Formats: sequence, C-alpha cells, structure tokens
Amino acid sequence: MKTSLLIMAAGIGSRFGGGIKQLEPVGMHDEIIMDYSIHDAIEAGFNKVVFIIRKDIEKDFKERIGNRIEDVAKANDVEVAYCFQALDDLPEGFSVPEGRSKPWGTGQAVLAAKDYINEPFVVINADDYYGKDAFVKLHDFLLEKHGATEFAMAGFILKNTLSDNGVVTRGLCDVDANGYLTDVHETKNIAKTATGAESDGRVLDPNSYCSMNMWALSPDFMGMLEKGFVEFLNNNQDPLKGEYLIPIYIGELLEKHQVSVKVLETKDKWFGVTYKEDKETVVDSFRELIESGVYKEDLYLDLQ
Repeated sequence: MKTSLLIMAAGIGSRFGGGIKQLEPVGMHDEIIMDYSIHDAIEAGFNKVVFIIRKDIEKDFKERIGNRIEDVAKANDVEVAYCFQALDDLPEGFSVPEGRSKPWGTGQAVLAAKDYINEPFVVINADDYYGKDAFVKLHDFLLEKHGATEFAMAGFILKNTLSDNGVVTRGLCDVDANGYLTDVHETKNIAKTATGAESDGRVLDPNSYCSMNMWALSPDFMGMLEKGFVEFLNNNQDPLKGEYLIPIYIGELLEKHQVSVKVLETKDKWFGVTYKEDKETVVDSFRELIESGVYKEDLYLDLQ
C-alpha cells in the first residue's frame, strides 16, 4: 500500500533570525532535522516523500538535502516529489491583497500538494523532530481500513514540546473518553515555567495533549481543504496577515461533526529550531540519541 509523508518546508523562519532554519545542520555529519524525520518515516514503512517548498529556495534545498534524499529514497524504493507553495496560488476569483507578503499558512501549504497525493498520507513540519513512535503509530493507522473522513493525530504531551528560549504556539487539544479529538485551541505565547507552562499569565496543564501539526489524513481531505480555503478567503478579517491553518480548519470540521480524529499518544520529546538559541540544544539532543543507540552516526546505514 502506498503511503506518503508530506513535509511542509516552505516556512520563512522569521523568528530564527535570518537564514533558512529548515536547512540548519544539527547531526554529527551535518544532517538536518528533516533527515531524521525521513529516516523514521522510511523505517516505519512510508514509501513516498513529498516536499512542499518555495520556488526561491529550490536550488539551496536540493543542494542541502533533496539530492541526497533522492539517493536514499532510490536505495529504499521510495518515491520523491516536490511541489511549491506560492502566495498567489489562490482559488479562482481571488487575488493577493495589496501589501500582503506573508504566505497563507499550513492549509495552503498542504493544498500545494493536491496533484501529488492520491494515497493516505501524514503531514509534518520540516523543522520539528517528532521521534520514532509517532511515525510508527500514524503509519499503522493509515494501513488500517478507515472511512474517507476518519483521521488521526499524533498527541504530544505539552511539557515535552516547549522551548527553553522563548514562547511557542501550540494547538491545545480537548480529547474525549474514547481518545478522539473534540477541539483544538490554537494558543500563542506558551512559555515554560518552573511548575509547567503558561500562556499570557494563564496556567496550562503541562500533561495535556497538544498538536504538533502531525496528522494522518485521507486523500479526500484535499477536497475538503480546498473548499475550506474558499470559505476562509471569503471570511478572512485580516487580509495582510490572516492564515489558513490546518488545526483550526480541522477544529471547524469537528465542530460540524464532519470528521473524526483519533489521538494517538506519543511520549517522545519534541524538539525543533524555533529560535537561533535552540540549535545548540537540538544538536546536543541528537548526539544523545546517537550515543544511546536510537540512531546510527551514519544515519541511513540501518535502512540499507
């Protein structure tokens, strides 16, 4: 069965302080975070990787990771494709508002791949490390028989997803007694505290579930996402900065009882390069994972 990993790598990385944060080396042989996600996905059984990038970073992207991943993919019978998120890639009848330079968010990013996805898929952020467990659980979910509107999400524990170097935005999740998502609250300015976490002075449960934008979806989701983008553009109150975000849209679908989302818990520790100061922590974290045997120093050696 064909299963795809869709990697959103078009982000500008404004908080990172310049440069393309998705391409920052963090491994012992200059691997980037995406290398570890791709390794874990191939190991879990995914056989197609689709990169969503911007046209202006295509050359750097392919030189830094794309060409190398194509070699790894070929050796493991994995298909690779590229698609491009563009500010002016809008539904018929819409145009870019004057003065807007910001992309339209993760919803539009995934839509950039609509012509490349015909199979169940998992979508992730390029600059997040998710751990092996989530890839295995979501891939297993994709292999099960599900309806077109039955999805899943990797449920990370909030305290395992915070940065020591600044505030983060997380989709805080409400989950029912059967383990299904009932709502997602996009929450900004979440800071780590001595006792857990808070957002703008409001204490948060550090053991609650949060979304790290790692979803297991059916190909039918693309049609739903396309329709939702039109609705978003018609109702957007912030034409210069408003974003069409996957967690928000899925939350709207849940509210209308149009989809179900199974929350698959993972206790792996997330880490990523949100701030420039995060890089040292991420480098140290990968070194520890290698030293403890989770990964080989030559990352892809165990796939061959």
